[in-house]
Amino acid sequence: MSFDYPDGVRFRCIRCGVCCGDTEKKTRHILLLSEEAEQIGVATAQSIVKFAVKVEGKEPYSYEMKKKEGKCVFFENCGCRIYSVRPLICRFYPFELKCVADGRYTFLYPSECKGINKGAVLSKNYFKKLFRLARLRMGKQQ
Repeated sequence: MSFDYPDGVRFRCIRCGVCCGDTEKKTRHILLLSEEAEQIGVATAQSIVKFAVKVEGKEPYSYEMKKKEGKCVFFENCGCRIYSVRPLICRFYPFELKCVADGRYTFLYPSECKGINKGAVLSKNYFKKLFRLARLRMGKQQ
């Protein structure tokens, strides 16, 4: 498996919360793997039904994070209450990994993220780490 990545892209999170909720143009779906939902449940001492709903047809994802006023239930004061156990989809943002051909993937990113073109240029190693994390987490779901 191999991947392409946006060479020369810069990114720094500016803690605006766009990734954590709905915008005028987009309804955000924060999807969770079963293992992630379980981890969040343990870390927050809550049952999964308190913070997520079961979803079908979104494999390998099993849950979708609930929202409060259009934002993730764990988004508070421009920050994430579960940052250390946040789901893969959150770890990836603003990037998304798409399969473009057999065994070939590409990293894409949206124009909505205000942290793009801020901060340092992201290296290939940054994307390698994300790619490995995705393979590790997704491998556990199969």
